[in-house]
Amino acid sequence: MTGNANEEAAAGAPAAVADPVPDRRLGVAMWVIAFARFLVVLDGTIMIVALPSIQDALKISPSNLNWVINAYSLTFGGLMLVAGRVGDLYGRKKIFRVGLVLFGAASLLGGLAPTGGALIAFRAVQGVGAAIATPGALSLLVATFPEGRPRTRALGLYGGMTGLASVMGLVLGGVLTTYAGWRWVLLVNVPVIIGVLLGVNALDEGAPAGRTKIDLPGAAFATLGAGSLVYAVDRVGEHGWSDAAVVGCLTGSALLLSLFVAAQRIGRTPMVPREVVGDRGRGGANIVTLLMSTGSFATYFFLTLYMQQILGYSALRTGLMYLPLAVGFGIAAGGVGPQLLARTSERAALSLALALAAAGTAWFGFLTVHSSMYGMVMPASLVTGLGLGATVVVSTGIGVRGIDGSEAGIGSALLTAGSQIGGALGLAGLATVAVTATRHAAKGTPLPDALVHGYTAGFRVAVGLYLLGIVVALVTVTPYDGRRGSAAAPAEVTG
Repeated sequence: MTGNANEEAAAGAPAAVADPVPDRRLGVAMWVIAFARFLVVLDGTIMIVALPSIQDALKISPSNLNWVINAYSLTFGGLMLVAGRVGDLYGRKKIFRVGLVLFGAASLLGGLAPTGGALIAFRAVQGVGAAIATPGALSLLVATFPEGRPRTRALGLYGGMTGLASVMGLVLGGVLTTYAGWRWVLLVNVPVIIGVLLGVNALDEGAPAGRTKIDLPGAAFATLGAGSLVYAVDRVGEHGWSDAAVVGCLTGSALLLSLFVAAQRIGRTPMVPREVVGDRGRGGANIVTLLMSTGSFATYFFLTLYMQQILGYSALRTGLMYLPLAVGFGIAAGGVGPQLLARTSERAALSLALALAAAGTAWFGFLTVHSSMYGMVMPASLVTGLGLGATVVVSTGIGVRGIDGSEAGIGSALLTAGSQIGGALGLAGLATVAVTATRHAAKGTPLPDALVHGYTAGFRVAVGLYLLGIVVALVTVTPYDGRRGSAAAPAEVTG
C-alpha cells in the first residue's frame, strides 16, 4: 500500500531524507478523506435549521418540506451499494472524483434553485454524488494508510468527522441562514469541493477487486425497495395506514427487498459479497448504525422544531444551541470512543456508547413548554452527543474490520447506506409518531403543549431504538480473531 510513496521518495531524494515525504502525503490524504466525509454527512443535516426559511422563500407545502432532507438521504443511501461496487471495479480514485464533481455541481444548482421542486430534485442529485464519493473515501483510506498507528489515526479522524459533521451541520445551518441566506447552506460546498479535488492525487488506489460485474438487478431491488419504504412511512403521517398508496408502497417494498435478499443469496456476483457480511460483528455494526441514525436524525428534527416553534428561537440561535451536542461528539470521537475500546471489549464499548445516547435522549423525553434551555436541553444535548459520537467511532471500527482491501468499497458502503436510509426512515417514521401524538393531545390541550407532547413521543421511540441497538450489539458482536481478513482489526481501529 505504501509502495508508490516509497518509489516517489526514492526518485526525488536520497534515502536518508525520504521519510518525511510519505508523511506529508499521508497528512494530505488524511484531510482529503476527512473533508470529503465531513461534507457529505454535513449536508444531511445542514438544511434542517434552514427549513422554515426555505419553506417561506420557495412556498413548499408542509407535507413536502421534509423531502428537502429525505431526497438527499434516500438517493445517498439507496445508491450506496452499487456505488461501492462501481468504485471497486472501475477505479476508486476516478469514481471518487466523479462523485465529488457531481456533488459540487448539484450543490451549486440547488443553491440557485428557483422553486421547491427544483431544490428537491437537485438535492436528490446531490445525494447521488455523495453515494458515488463515499464508498471510495473509506476504501481509499484503507488502501492509503498502512496498518498500525497511521490507519488508527485516519480511521479515528474519519469516524470523528462522521459524527461531528451531522451536528455541525445544524450549527452552520443556523449561522449561514441568518447571515448569508439559506442558499449559502448549499453554495458553501463548492469551494470546499474544489479544495478536496486538488488533493486526491495523494491517495493510493489500492488492490483491484476480484469481481468484474455489477449486480444491476440487486442494485435496482435495493434502491427501489428502500425508496418505497421511506415514501410509504412518510405518507402515513398525512393519509394514515389504510391509504391505498401507503399499502401499495409497503407491499412493493417488502417484495423488492425480499428479491434483493434472494438475489444476494443465489447470484454469482452479488452486490454484497457473502464474505463481507459473513462476520457477525460487521453485520451487527451495520444494524446498529441504521438504528442509531433513525433515532438521531429525528432527534435533531424535533429539537429544531422545539426551539423554533415553541421557544421562538431564530435560525442562528437554534444553530448555536447545538454546540453542546457538537462538543459531545468531538469529545467522544477524540477520547470517549477510543477509551471505551481500549478498556473494554468491542461489545461492551458499543453497548455503553448506545446506553449513553439513550440516557441523553430519554432526558429530552421530559421536555415541556417551560423547560430550561440551560438547565435541561443543553446538558441533555451534551450527554446525547457523547453517546452518539462514541457509537459512530466504535461501529465504524467494527464495520470495516477484516474486510479485504479489494472489497473495502462495498464494505464501507454498507455502513453509510444504513446511516442514510436510517436517517430517512427516522424523519419519516418518527415524524409520523409525533404528528399522531400531537393530534390526540390537541383535543384537550393548548397547541404548544400538544406539539411538545408529539416531540417527546418521538424522543421516546428514539430511546427504544438505541436500546434495541444494545440488544443487537450484545447478540452479534463477538471477539475478532483476525483470520477473516486484515483491513482493520479492532486494535488498529481504536489504538
